[in-house]
Amino acid sequence: MRDEDWYGRELGPRDRYEGYAFYDLDWTEVVSEGAVFDGCVFSGVAFNTSRHTGSAFLNCSFRGCSFFDARFEGCKAVGSDFQRAAFRLLAVDGGDWSFAALPGADLRGASFDGVRLREADLTGARLEEAVLTRCDLSGAALDGVRLAGADLRGSDLSALDPQAAQARGTRIDLDQAALLAAALGYEVG
Repeated sequence: MRDEDWYGRELGPRDRYEGYAFYDLDWTEVVSEGAVFDGCVFSGVAFNTSRHTGSAFLNCSFRGCSFFDARFEGCKAVGSDFQRAAFRLLAVDGGDWSFAALPGADLRGASFDGVRLREADLTGARLEEAVLTRCDLSGAALDGVRLAGADLRGSDLSALDPQAAQARGTRIDLDQAALLAAALGYEVG
């Protein structure tokens, strides 16, 4: 599909796309509930102010897409790859984004709450002032991640090397502080 206007379209459980390619579509204000996209390519798609609930974007590729003020609630983006995407005001509540590839992504100010991000690639990602609360980041690639001013409270930080992250002003809880101190070689307790 190329150059189509899906503005305000409503997608539901009967909407299933496998192996589709979407080029330069306007998905502004699209609402999806239970829609499934498997192995699809999204290139230059504007997901601006779109709302997605219980939808799945499995092993999809997002290239040069805009997610301005997009909301994902209880969605899956397992194994999906994001390249050159814009994420201003992105909000993700719950769901599974395991194995998602977001290396170098500019996620400043984005919000992820209660999201499973196991083994996600966040290498060099910009997460300044972002919220990643109650997230499962176990096994995530976090080398060179920028976390200044981020809120990480309640998240699994077992994969975070505190010496390889820029984290001045990052908010963590006491359990996380003990974990990071131990990772730096301190004896806690």
